Amino acid sequence: DLIRDDRIPGELNKRLRLPAFEPGIVLEGGAIEVNGAGTVLTTEQCLLNRNRNPHLRRAEIEDYLREYLNVENVLWLGEGIAGDDTDGHIDDIARFVSEDTVLCAHEDDSAEENHNILKEGFERLIGFGLNVVKLPMPGYIGDRHARLPASYANFYIGNSAVVVPIFDHANDRRALDIIQECFPSRRVVGVRANAMVHGLGTIHCCSQQEPRIE
Repeated sequence: DLIRDDRIPGELNKRLRLPAFEPGIVLEGGAIEVNGAGTVLTTEQCLLNRNRNPHLRRAEIEDYLREYLNVENVLWLGEGIAGDDTDGHIDDIARFVSEDTVLCAHEDDSAEENHNILKEGFERLIGFGLNVVKLPMPGYIGDRHARLPASYANFYIGNSAVVVPIFDHANDRRALDIIQECFPSRRVVGVRANAMVHGLGTIHCCSQQEPRIE
């Protein structure tokens, strides 16, 4: 089924009649985050993983990103959150809300396994000279067998709304308020994602933006 999924972009392209190009490398949508002004964020855990493009070195991957995303700056974070089966997708940890401002998932509880991972990512973002807004985490979501990759950062940005996964956690309201402050011209809507996250992803993972061609 996953192999057949690869045909979907081509079928959509036929119907929409848009220009298309294929870089010929493994690069999922959730692995990159762009600001629309020449900068892309990604993680070393994901794009440098040997299960993606083992024939490419870091510099070569950066060349692909610059060529196919029309960016100049490639900014690398380290790891993604615990429970993430995608080897550290960026869309669970850091999202641009403007050209120079990033919402960054942050775990306040030092006993949580995500604490050090997200603290290191936050510090890297600060070091890049970006404005960084901390976004809380929903704590441990899962059962005694496995942790699930729950994060408020996995939101979808639409034309007039931002759809945010929520998890019946005390931080839900706080996260929605923070995101709303970052998108004053859009309505921020929380969608309960406790069941969805069992598929190992939430709102951003199951959607794809359609850019306007000008």
